[in-house]
Formats: sequence, structure tokens, C-alpha cells
Amino acid sequence: MKINLLSCDAQRPDKRAIVQCITDISSNVDPSLANELTSILLDGDPVDIEIDENSSSALRALRKLSIDYEIME
Repeated sequence: MKINLLSCDAQRPDKRAIVQCITDISSNVDPSLANELTSILLDGDPVDIEIDENSSSALRALRKLSIDYEIME
């Protein structure tokens, strides 16, 4: 499933936790790419990622980090 990460509404976002979350839920993102994508997201630009099979837990992890997203496919 492809999702678009729109923004992070957390008052003090935990960059390391977001990087770890993206690395865990994504099917094709390594930690260095996740770090770059997190920086882009925290700068206010949307990011597209492909997530693994267990999408409900992935989406729950994103909500826990206050990341707004939209499902593309």
C-alpha cells in the first residue's frame, strides 16, 4: 500500500522515533533514506512511502507520532 505522509503535528517531534517508524513500516526504505525523508517531512513537505503488509499497525504507529497521512493505493 502506498501512503503520503503529509505533516507532523507534534509540538516537539521525536526525529529518531519517526526515522525508526518509517524504517520499520516501509518495504523499501533503509535508515539513511528514512532520515532524509523525516527531515523533508519535518520541513513541511509531503513524503510518499510504500508500507508493508500489516498496514493497520503501521497506520497506528504513524498516528501515535502525530503524523498526518493519506492513503494513495
